[in-house]
Amino acid sequence: MRVSITKKISRFVGAVGSTLLFFAAQAVLADAVKIGYQTGIDPSKVALADGLYEKNSGQQIEWRRFDNGAEVIRALASGDIDIGNVGSTIVATAGARKLPISTFLIAAELGTSEALVVRKDAGINSPEDLLGKTIAVPFVSTSHYSLLAALKKWGIDSKKIKIINLRGSEIPAAWKRGDIHAAYVWEPALGVIKETGKVLVTSAELARQGLPTYDVWVVRNQFADKNTDFLKSFTKTTFEFFSTYKANPTPFAYDEDNLKKIGRITGAKANDISVLLAGNQYPSAEQQQEILSGVYIQAIADTASFLKEQGKLDTVAPDYSSYATTKFLGVQ
Repeated sequence: MRVSITKKISRFVGAVGSTLLFFAAQAVLADAVKIGYQTGIDPSKVALADGLYEKNSGQQIEWRRFDNGAEVIRALASGDIDIGNVGSTIVATAGARKLPISTFLIAAELGTSEALVVRKDAGINSPEDLLGKTIAVPFVSTSHYSLLAALKKWGIDSKKIKIINLRGSEIPAAWKRGDIHAAYVWEPALGVIKETGKVLVTSAELARQGLPTYDVWVVRNQFADKNTDFLKSFTKTTFEFFSTYKANPTPFAYDEDNLKKIGRITGAKANDISVLLAGNQYPSAEQQQEILSGVYIQAIADTASFLKEQGKLDTVAPDYSSYATTKFLGVQ
């Protein structure tokens, strides 16, 4: 049976319409900013939970949660995400590999939110007691750097300790099985192991000894060149929550809604979040302009040199100044 011209045209129009709808959907997806975040605790997680980054920028965002910075960097390098949340140690390694990324915002100067916790039944009462023990840590993370730096400060040969690479999400199970004696990690794993462990050292203590680490936001340079307004909106939203928290830290940290939102985004327990919020520093835009222009660049350069010395990096970048920018902070 012959199909009428009218029906043919109708089918053709329908097919074209479907195709246009498909490509329109693809365009919407392509326009969504892809952002990879981790489970560190900071006030801006409330903004993430409330969808304020989308509302304030007028931009669709596709949020992706990652277990560690190494996974985030791989996603950035492949173009799977545009912006990523990593530790400063990861930026040092990215610089050694000449990845085209820049740090544009500090999410936190790390303090008690990362720590080396030892089992109470492991007989570890001093750093020297770590000899011969098994310590878990996510490799090439801020926790890994802090662990190695602490051991060096204590004069302990890391080769005389079994240091194993586990994701943060894998550490609680290994802890419960008794496979490890200690772990250096962040939330939510930190809160779990602290229930039956004790803190030997925190990143706050190491920072006071000249070994600062940071939780930061980095962006692919190609994306940054074309999306100035979005990045400025992103930093502005973040600073608003930093300011709100610092103006009234106790009410913010113990507000039930805030705790639920941060817990939902990070997986951390409400009882731990209040303490962890107080354990980090959240620099203002003006403070970040100074940090990203000097202290931070020196910190990642020192980190890279240390990791090379430890045999964790083959090379270091001759200059790390290109791995930080202050142009999106909104400071005149």
